[in-house]
Amino acid sequence: MPIKNSRPKPLLMIPLRRCGSHALRLRLNFNQAFYSPYPLHVCDIMHLLPRYGDLSDDRNYFKLIIDLIGLQNASMVKWKGIALDPVVVFDAIKDHARSIHAIMWEMLLQAGEQNNAKVVMDKSLDSVVYAEEMFTLQPELLLLNVVRDPRAQVGSMNGAILYDFDTLGNTQRWVKAHNCARRLLTKYPERVLTIRFEDFILNQEAVLHTVCNFLGIKFSPSMLAIGNSMEARDISKLSALWQTNIFNPIAGNIDKFKKNLSLRDIELIETLTTEQMDFYGYDKMTPAKSIITDADLKASSLRSEKNRKLAWQQLEQENYRDYLLRKFRHDYIHNIETRLMADESP
Repeated sequence: MPIKNSRPKPLLMIPLRRCGSHALRLRLNFNQAFYSPYPLHVCDIMHLLPRYGDLSDDRNYFKLIIDLIGLQNASMVKWKGIALDPVVVFDAIKDHARSIHAIMWEMLLQAGEQNNAKVVMDKSLDSVVYAEEMFTLQPELLLLNVVRDPRAQVGSMNGAILYDFDTLGNTQRWVKAHNCARRLLTKYPERVLTIRFEDFILNQEAVLHTVCNFLGIKFSPSMLAIGNSMEARDISKLSALWQTNIFNPIAGNIDKFKKNLSLRDIELIETLTTEQMDFYGYDKMTPAKSIITDADLKASSLRSEKNRKLAWQQLEQENYRDYLLRKFRHDYIHNIETRLMADESP
């Protein structure tokens, strides 16, 4: 049974990170009617759900609620000024449809209410694959579909500590996420707003006006003054991935991928994403006729694993705070798994 009341309107940003999502979130957060803290990224613990057992059992559900609130506390960026009580969260949703997403939204809605928000946004873009379930839990759910040139986004993903560490793997991930987003766009056209990050770079005010109109909140000129964002300054110190968030996007960086990717990689991306590029209006540079073999897929996987180890080693050496904060969250999830496995033992 879905929850129906006059609480803040829920919004989910989709479909994949490294699309400029923080730049948008930080600016929207200047609007007093809008609230979007650093996301939980519950996708990272979805593999543990079977170990909780039947969530209709109050004990199991309460255990999951405690662990999710703990996950927020273990995240790199805390929800400033927010203290969530697992008992209050449990009591609010115990008589409704039970799921990890119901807990996440209740946490976010309670935090939004504490900030007097009219709209709350979850920036866990990868949760696009669970959007259908979320619609049953939150009937008023809206989706903000943020599209970025796949060549630029994959190039950014390759250098991040988030996804795969090879062009082929990240491009396949991009296609899967955007195919899911397209299905949602087709099924719920009135619930989805699509914006291109390149359009945001070229005209921030126009895009922010469009987003505010979609959400039913007023545009605020303060949203353009990113240099005044304490949150942007704070997170820029935590990770190299977020250092540029204290500045306005540079239009010249739209084509930066031409320097960061080989022509072979660009054609590979254009081959796999050609339908999406045409749909969203991105011009191709190559014939887009790359042939991908099983050997290519295997080699990509091996390169990704090798580069993953190197990336973590480099991160530990170059930014100990970023490394330790990410490791703390990783260890927290691992400790949950260890505890749940111990609970299963006779």
